[in-house]
Amino acid sequence: MSVPTIVVHRDGDVLAKAVAARIITRLVDVQSAKGSASIVLTGGTVGIATLAAIAATPARDAVDWRRLDVWWGDERFLSSGDKERNETGAREALLDHVEVNPSRVHVMKGPDSGMTAEESAESYAAALKAASRPEDHGPVPSFDVMLLGMGPDAHVASLFPGMPALYDTRPVVAVHGAPKPPPTRISLTLPAIRASREVWVVAAGEEKSGAVRLALSDSGPVQVPSAGARGRGRTLFLLDRAAASKIPPGLGRLASP
Repeated sequence: MSVPTIVVHRDGDVLAKAVAARIITRLVDVQSAKGSASIVLTGGTVGIATLAAIAATPARDAVDWRRLDVWWGDERFLSSGDKERNETGAREALLDHVEVNPSRVHVMKGPDSGMTAEESAESYAAALKAASRPEDHGPVPSFDVMLLGMGPDAHVASLFPGMPALYDTRPVVAVHGAPKPPPTRISLTLPAIRASREVWVVAAGEEKSGAVRLALSDSGPVQVPSAGARGRGRTLFLLDRAAASKIPPGLGRLASP
């Protein structure tokens, strides 16, 4: 796994705009090289603000949105259109404003599909397997970029400290008893996250600073899930100053914004 590079921005607003610009550049570069690209989206305040910042900039038109595969790292097991779903936030912030190919937007199904949470996870795993290619060397595509938020408890996706999902080797699992509502969720597992070419962990706010410090230390991923969030080729921790305030010298590699 790659060694994290840390990039620190002034505040959450600047962070969201900077990550938006970075995403556009990454997608354009990948599409120029191989024709299509893939991205894994996250929810949360900064995650949705980043998508809104993409929608707001004219530079978004540099991306060929119809040649983009859109996935999610996790989803709340709620019915389609529920305001608490990550999908709903992403559609309102960005996807409804660009010309995505609906067949390439891969959502995690909710209870209105008639599926249980376990069946939804199995369905998503099947979609990932169908999209993977021999060069991916596994049941998950090598995503070009995966966005992950991080909680104050250092959880990423819906992988919360100490929960059984952190031991699971399947690519997608149902999560029950999550410590924040709603208690039932669908989540990629650490093996699926680590299949990504690039993993970007995005965090803002002083309440995240302790989790950031732990994520960049030698902590184990069972108690600090974000410590296991690493990309094959590159890992970025994209932070604002408050979230980065407890990083000891020498952890990761600091880069200029």
